[in-house]
Amino acid sequence: MRKAGKSPTMKDVAREAGVALGTVSKVINGIPVGKSYRQKVEDAAARLGYSVNSYARGLRADKTHTVALILPGLDHTFFSALADSVCHELTLRGYRMVLATTQFDTDAEARCIQMVRQNKVDGIIGLTYAPDLAIGDDLPYVSIDRYISPSIPCVSSDNFSGGGMAAEKLLELGCKKPLFLRIGSEVIGETDKRGAGFVAACELRGADYTSQRFNDADGIEAIFDFLDRHIQGGRLEFDGIFCSTDRLVYYVLKHLKDRRVRVPEDVQLIGFDGTRQFFTEDYFCSTIVQPVRQMAATAVDILLSEDRSHTPALICLPVTYAPGGTTQEAVTTATGDMEWQVSI
Repeated sequence: MRKAGKSPTMKDVAREAGVALGTVSKVINGIPVGKSYRQKVEDAAARLGYSVNSYARGLRADKTHTVALILPGLDHTFFSALADSVCHELTLRGYRMVLATTQFDTDAEARCIQMVRQNKVDGIIGLTYAPDLAIGDDLPYVSIDRYISPSIPCVSSDNFSGGGMAAEKLLELGCKKPLFLRIGSEVIGETDKRGAGFVAACELRGADYTSQRFNDADGIEAIFDFLDRHIQGGRLEFDGIFCSTDRLVYYVLKHLKDRRVRVPEDVQLIGFDGTRQFFTEDYFCSTIVQPVRQMAATAVDILLSEDRSHTPALICLPVTYAPGGTTQEAVTTATGDMEWQVSI
């Protein structure tokens, strides 16, 4: 007789159903048995409130149906959107997600990998910045936005095309002196190609452009000082700015407004990520939109694939442009003339 308060076991189910323990095991593990026997076991399990410990069963089968996601944090909209999307894609496939955040601490990234190893996950999806990150070949790993080695697939949006798209759009909207601004990690990653794409498009068009890069160690104040050096009489030397992220657009927009530089009338801004405003779901700024859902689905599919021998080292997914109020979009009037309006 089962003790009160104790979780029911397979033996309890077998006793309740009046069948052999082996029959219960077959039903739980999906092995064919007679329909009447299966019904007895399922009814007995329901009466007892018996549920399968899938984690323990996974350990016995050397598969836990658990995947770890390592991110710098969730305070960046792209990171939080990626976490939500990866969790959604894993749930669709019957997997759980374990989330670890590092706050851009490179030592913490190594500790996270060691921690998830000890917790027996089936693989890792990681967006990391440690320059000498050791992964190993015994645990499936998919990188986001960073090439680590030929044996570790990297999933990214097409950052180079996105940078070119931003430059082309600013020039199309009438900008004569576009500027690229970037602040980020010193570790080389796919996102560095945003600036390269911007430069390539500007040079192809013969545009008078400037590209300015800052590292995280420089701080956002370094960008503010740079902008201030190029403001004369309330006018900014540049009439279009492509920022490496939408988050950087936020800081630049606020600083320019404090200096009475009008956006988008005096200078047009384009960011990168596709950040949407809370509640309204409108784009926060004009932006190059990353296909976050598709990136998550691709990373999960690659990670869970039984055979990755033909998987390329880099998978780039297409980006799109979306107006969001920090650019003046071209519109055609009833007479066929072109006019400019602030996008909303």
